[in-house]
Amino acid sequence: MSVARVTELIASSKKSFEDATQKGVERAAKTLKNVQNAWVQDMKCTVKDGKIDEYRVILKVTFVLED
Repeated sequence: MSVARVTELIASSKKSFEDATQKGVERAAKTLKNVQNAWVQDMKCTVKDGKIDEYRVILKVTFVLED
């Protein structure tokens, strides 16, 4: 039987929501072992001078704990 943990993180990108998600998962995998999946809980963007300045995602990342 395995035990997993879910952690929440926020990632951002100047490019897109997809890029922010990719950056978040890549960064989580550098620190957390056995990352199994991730899902986007929420998406937001900041606006500057009437244009989107930054895309942000709130991710839930699941990783399996080692024995």
